[in-house]
Amino acid sequence: MACGAAREGKSDTASLELLPSAPRKMNESKPGGSQNSTCVFCRKNDDCPIKYGEKKTNEKWNLTVHYYCLKCSVCKKTGASIGCVAPRCKRSYHFPCGLQRECIFQFTGNFASFCWKHRPVQIITSNNCRDSLLCTICLEFIEPIPTYSVLRSPCCKNAWFHRDCLQVQAINAGVFFFRCTLCNNSDIFQKEMLRMGIHIPEKDASWELEENAYQELLQHYEHCDVRRCRCKEGRDYNVPDSKWEIKRCQCCGSSGTHLACSSLQSWEQNWECCECRSILYSAGEFQKAKKHALPNTNVGINDCLLEESSPKLPRQSPGDQCKDLLRQGSKFRRDISTLIIELGFQVKKRPKKVFINKANFWNSALDGFRNQNFNPSYTIEIVYVNENDHFGREQPGSKQEFLSLLMQQLENSSLFEGSLSKNLSLNSQALKENLYYEAGKMVAISLVHGGPSPGFFSQTLFNCLAYGPENTQPIVDDVSDFDVAQIMIRINTAATVDDLNSLIHDYYKYLEFIGCLRLITSISDKYMLAKDVLVYHVIKRVQAPFESFKQGLKTLGVLEKIQTYPEAFFHIFCHKPENLSAKILSDLFTVHTLSDVQTLGFWNSYLQAVEDGKSTVTMEDILIFATGCKSIPPAGFKPNPSIECLHMDFPVGNKCDNCLALPITSTYKEFQESMDFAIKNTLRLEKEENSHFI
Repeated sequence: MACGAAREGKSDTASLELLPSAPRKMNESKPGGSQNSTCVFCRKNDDCPIKYGEKKTNEKWNLTVHYYCLKCSVCKKTGASIGCVAPRCKRSYHFPCGLQRECIFQFTGNFASFCWKHRPVQIITSNNCRDSLLCTICLEFIEPIPTYSVLRSPCCKNAWFHRDCLQVQAINAGVFFFRCTLCNNSDIFQKEMLRMGIHIPEKDASWELEENAYQELLQHYEHCDVRRCRCKEGRDYNVPDSKWEIKRCQCCGSSGTHLACSSLQSWEQNWECCECRSILYSAGEFQKAKKHALPNTNVGINDCLLEESSPKLPRQSPGDQCKDLLRQGSKFRRDISTLIIELGFQVKKRPKKVFINKANFWNSALDGFRNQNFNPSYTIEIVYVNENDHFGREQPGSKQEFLSLLMQQLENSSLFEGSLSKNLSLNSQALKENLYYEAGKMVAISLVHGGPSPGFFSQTLFNCLAYGPENTQPIVDDVSDFDVAQIMIRINTAATVDDLNSLIHDYYKYLEFIGCLRLITSISDKYMLAKDVLVYHVIKRVQAPFESFKQGLKTLGVLEKIQTYPEAFFHIFCHKPENLSAKILSDLFTVHTLSDVQTLGFWNSYLQAVEDGKSTVTMEDILIFATGCKSIPPAGFKPNPSIECLHMDFPVGNKCDNCLALPITSTYKEFQESMDFAIKNTLRLEKEENSHFI
């Protein structure tokens, strides 16, 4: 292949004259000395296959060239070896210089080269996307405007890419696997990418060339994955024909258990892992469920079952593929934790610090989320700062504790109205400051980043989000305004037409203002009047805040997920989590290190005593002390809560690592007194501190 076409009057054999007529076989450069040699064409010693092609060295004559530079059949001497093919254009340049000036080199046909003035461009007739979109390869935000660095797929209007991302994928995929990441088209896609200067090598995909690339498929899975493994030799211990033989899941084959750990009498007994069991159970319910379409769509269940997997998904093991097939049968009855974990796949491991001033918690949280460098798809790192600290010291904080405090602040804010089940309020100042949008974004971020769910939404508010306001009927309990509630009571208790007309006379100006005046001809008209007043007060009155909040909830695709699986999200949005018990906490905390057996016994006894009310501490207090959260997030904790036993006087809770250090004591009485004192006083001090900003 070549990087540029021959300009007028320049010989095709010019570049070959630089190499002797003897052997012309080019071998790959060796690590010893030739790898740092300079290319005889471009005079650069860079070894970057993506930019300059593979580096080749003629061992006999000790000449080194880049693959792209070697094929430039243009000039008769070294130096500026590439020229623009546009008529009357006299520009010549080295290949690296052309890259720097954003020239385009076509690795097909006549291997034409275009300078920065005459390079081909993508013409977009209409572009309705004003907001940033994701590069469908790296998932970074880009502006959907065709430039040298940003390209659009010719077959999918909403598929945009970084040029560098496309080139890396083309090098790795090769001509046989390089295709559109959305629709899987290869012919039209490759033709356009070649025109725009993407080099597609004629080779097999890199993952197909790896030595023993699929060797793991021939290995049997031998690991016990149950929550509490009883084998003292460890989870990888496997002895055939004994109770410590490992049995694999009959559905996926990618999870296992010791026979004794799952109370299996023999290896012939069937066993499914927890994930496959939940999928099979949900699939059974799904078969009995009535077929229905998603809100505001014409897609039915049968249509969704025929969906193809995205071509962007990584290679899966047979176990994973089996689980995917099972999931297709339970699309509308998904476990909420699984859905949130899927949303969490968007979060990149690139950390982004959010600085929180506890003395001004709400405003500092707003400033952090509104910062132009903040990206909700980056990993959040909480850093607490104190404006009164002259040394500017920073204190790392727990992300889940921060999100828990944020949800508490949101629940008690003026953005919502109501006692337990809340609806959006009409706050003109908050609307002006775009706080409803920020509130929706906060809820989305809390869910995706492992924080708590709201748990305080009214069913009416949730239905408006999931199914649309036009498909939602509010109830009297949604009215928190005392005066409006009195009107509703009078409407519902009216016994005659005269009662209704009297009510309309008393509230004529209000009913006229909200557009609910109607002619009363019978007592049954009161039902329509009550409905009109309810719909206005609960839905139409807060239309602007609702639309703003909904836009914020679209962050990281949360609203779309809610509208697809409303039944799964309803409980965590409208109900508080279940009460904690001794068993729940005992199962939640795992022991990662060899710990004191007696102390672990004290721990279980202490949990039971707390549940029985024999302690001033509650289950929620213990969880807050260890993790900063008073309930288990829908997606669980990350990292998983753990305990360790140490020789110290009092317990220590590490909220950043969700680790609880238990004191080793000689008696249970000492253990309980130590736990009660530390937890009670620590939470009291934190509550006093938080009362200044929550």
